[in-house]
Amino acid sequence: MLTSIRGLTVATFLSSAVMIAAPAQAQDATDPPAAVEVSGNVAITSDYRFRGVSLSGGDLAIQGGIDLAHESGFYIGTWGSSIDDGGTDLLGDVELDLYGGWSGEVSDGVTLDVGLLYYMYPTEGLGADTDYFEPYASVAFTLGPAEATVGAAYAFDQDALGDSDNLYVYTDLGVGIPNTPISLSGHLGYTDGVLAPPALAGSTDDSGLDWAIGASATVLGGLEFSLTYVGTEGPSVDGLTDDAVVATLGMSF
Repeated sequence: MLTSIRGLTVATFLSSAVMIAAPAQAQDATDPPAAVEVSGNVAITSDYRFRGVSLSGGDLAIQGGIDLAHESGFYIGTWGSSIDDGGTDLLGDVELDLYGGWSGEVSDGVTLDVGLLYYMYPTEGLGADTDYFEPYASVAFTLGPAEATVGAAYAFDQDALGDSDNLYVYTDLGVGIPNTPISLSGHLGYTDGVLAPPALAGSTDDSGLDWAIGASATVLGGLEFSLTYVGTEGPSVDGLTDDAVVATLGMSF
């Protein structure tokens, strides 16, 4: 649900659900679907890139999340990742996100997703206010094996953002190659505000682009492997905003 907004993580490629109303062995084909479903994912990635910017210092990151979705379309979830703030203790070693919203098909092949995301950094060591909220919305269009998504996320003025705001708009394209386990994806995002890649790299420019192109495939039955080339506009800082190939191995359940 939060793939592009959250950045290039295993959630970009993984999604599945299992019933929680009753054990699977107690159900059969005649049972009605459960009102609430739970799904989860775990992954290891060579670099945690958030909108093109590395939050793991260019190093490995461990990630995982869980979602609960009601048949009405409302959902809540949490997702976390190890991070590396360069030893500053400004953000600490962990990012934990909480979110909730509604997603559903509003017409044939058109899906709307709206919600609110809360970014938390529970291990930050300076006592600074680093947590912030970000409402988001996206519309996805499905045509055969292809899907296109356009969306936006707006972090309003908050202490953690230096009493500034941040707007992120993006589009994603994805297509599965028929008769193969391979999917291709493309992403283009634009940030206007304090979280823009040039600003985070030390530039006075508070706007910039990020982009990505990648491929994923199901391997060994239930594992998903992906390779993604990620880039940003503006200054190239090694381990932060430089172009990189990101490899991810994950599993959904």
